[in-house]
Formats: sequence, structure tokens, C-alpha cells
Amino acid sequence: MTILLLGSGGREHALAWKLLQSSKCSKLFVAPGNAGTASIATNISIQPTDFESIKKLVVEEKIEMVVVGPEDPLVSGIFDFFKNDKDLNSVPVIGPSKEGAKLEGSKEYAKEFLIKHKIPTAAYDSFSAETVEKGCQFLETLSPPYVLKADGLAAGKGVVILNVLEEAKTELRNMLVHKKFGNASSKVVIEEFLDGIELSCFVLTDGKDYKILPTAKDYKRIGEGDTGLNTGGMGAVSPVPFADAVLMEKIETRIVKPTIEGLQKDGIEYKGFVFIGLINVDGEPMVIEYNVRMGDPETEVVMPRIKSDLVELFQAVANQTLNEISLEIDSRSATTIMVVSGGYPEEYEKGKIISGIENVNGSLVFHAGTKLENKNIVSNGGRVLAITSYGIDFKEAIKKSYQNIEKLHFDKMYYRKDIGFDL
Repeated sequence: MTILLLGSGGREHALAWKLLQSSKCSKLFVAPGNAGTASIATNISIQPTDFESIKKLVVEEKIEMVVVGPEDPLVSGIFDFFKNDKDLNSVPVIGPSKEGAKLEGSKEYAKEFLIKHKIPTAAYDSFSAETVEKGCQFLETLSPPYVLKADGLAAGKGVVILNVLEEAKTELRNMLVHKKFGNASSKVVIEEFLDGIELSCFVLTDGKDYKILPTAKDYKRIGEGDTGLNTGGMGAVSPVPFADAVLMEKIETRIVKPTIEGLQKDGIEYKGFVFIGLINVDGEPMVIEYNVRMGDPETEVVMPRIKSDLVELFQAVANQTLNEISLEIDSRSATTIMVVSGGYPEEYEKGKIISGIENVNGSLVFHAGTKLENKNIVSNGGRVLAITSYGIDFKEAIKKSYQNIEKLHFDKMYYRKDIGFDL
């Protein structure tokens, strides 16, 4: 079948790599893609939120399935756009409806869903510019650190954690009154801080049944020892060593099952990935957030560990026959290290020529922010490449990734040298 994959990051390169392993995928388009996807599929210069151009492509190329990588098109309603168009409604979209995508599109909506369906999460309240002083009073009732979350999409950077009350109040005013994150922070959710270690649980659902995919843990901060500014993610490890059978049983019964049942009870159409950001507080899992797509860089360690045919899995999602498929997982560990542009997540330069990719041996190189320019692969984003390796355990896999990173070069290249340090 002919498949269209939307997106341009490391997540999409990993999904493309996995889709093309299936004998059922005869042609793969990626819109807009990057230099990595260009080498294995056909890139098309269309933005994932340009639904009319996507429709034209789907009709012209007789595309039979659309896989959505990033959150923006889902929150903008691409699933509903296809469902309500007579030319498109026979083409399955792997991703939730617009209503389902609100689980990521609005932090407030997600918290209300969690509370309603009795899924363990931190206590919270939400505020707007009009109620900013009430928000400051609410902060006074909490113990530090203070967690402030922009309600809308802020590219993974809308969460601020501060230890000083006055700084938290100032930041709340910056977000609400001075629109620090634009419209994304027209509402802000303030949450109690949960102390524990984070992990991500990925679920694929057809709206009735679900499969729990390999767990992963990513590293968000730019600096070693988890210091400095938040990024889209600097590396990831799968499986999570502390996610033993006891913890996974709690995650499934207290969080995954009630989430899928909650979607059904609320009449929310949902055929795609649910990414559950969790924190393990003294052996008790609690939900920090939902995302409605795969994470990046977690996809770069989760996809390599799935042995099953991904196209078959997606067809089962579309047909609601997921219960008939068994999910096979590679028992090896996988790790990925992100190589980023100097200055990221703040100001950074693009267009740096990348060398050494051809020398990488025994690791997978997933392109994140790259493009082709005069036959050269050049940097085209903050996060540039993800180097993924397998190992008997995460330590062996990480060692392999670092050995291969030493073969890569571009001007001002940076990466964290301590991924997995806390495990």
C-alpha cells in the first residue's frame, strides 16, 4: 500500500524506517521529511497542517493510509478533516480525533479527564490573565517547587518548575499577562510538585483495545545532571530499568485501562498512540501529562524494539482488530543520544555541514533537523541527529552510541555525555 507520513523530525525518520520494513508498504511519502527520510522515502514539501494540499496529494497519489507524527495536525483536526470529506473518508488516519487530541492540546482538559476517570495525578488548578492574582494566592497554598504549565501547545517547552515563591508569581504573570508562550499560555495550570523518577508509557489503541509498547525514559534538560533549560529531549533509554512487572501491572490497571475506558465512556474517537508521561513516586505511578502521538526522541528507541510489522499494527488500529494481533518486542535495550546545534534550545545557527555519518558502524542514525543542500547534509534545526544503539543492557547500548558520535562532526555540535546517569 501507499502510505503518507506527516512530520520532519527524528520521530518521523524512525517511523519511516520501521514502516519500510513491512512488505505491505510499497511506497512511502513523507511530508515534509528531512535528509534522512529523503534517503529511504519520497519527501514532499507540504506542511503537516496544510490539509488542502495533503488532500490533493492523497487523491493524486492514491494514498491508502496517513500516519501522523507531530501533535499540531492532530490538535487542528486532521482525523475529522478526513472523516468528513467524501473523497478521503475511506483513508484511515493513524491519530485521534480533534476531541481526543485535546488531551495534549489543553493541559486543563487533560487534568479534568484524569480527575473524572479517577486516574492518579497531581492536585491542580488553572488560571487566566483575569484570575492571575488568584493564581498567586493558590501558589501560596503549595509547598515548593512550583509547577506552572502553559495550557496549550508550546513545543515541549511550556512547563516551568521554580523553587522560590516570588519567582513563581513573576513567572505566572509573565505567562498569563505578558504572553510568554503566546496563546499557549492564555491559561496556565498550576500543579503540586511530585517527587520521583519519570518514565514514559506508550500505548497503541484502536479505541476499544490497546497494546502497551516498550517503555522509555527521556532526558529533557540541556545540561548534564538534568540541569539548564528544557529541550524537546536530549536522549532516551528503553526499556526503563526500574519499570518492573509490579510497576507495569499498576500502570496498566490504574492508568492505561481507565484511560482507554475513559475515552470510550466520553464517546471520544481515538485510533492512534497515547503517550502517558508518568512519575514513579515511591513505587506508585502517577500521570504528569498525556501526549497524543509518539515522543521524540523516545520513538528512536521504541520503534527499533518493536519486532512486529508496524503496517499490520496500524491496519488493525484502523479496522479495530488490535485484539487479534500479538505484539513482539526485542528483548535488547535500545538507547539514543541527541546531537544538537550549539546554543539550542535558545538561539542557534542552521546550515552547518555534517560529516562522518557514513563512518557510523553498529548504530542507527535517525535524522531530526537536517536537510540536503548542494549534495551536502546540513543542520536544519536545534536537534540534528539521534544516534540509536542496541545492547544487552542500556549501559552497553549507550557506550556504542557515544563511540559512534565521536565519528560525527559539524560546527558547534553539542550532546549530553551523561544519558542514563540516574539509572
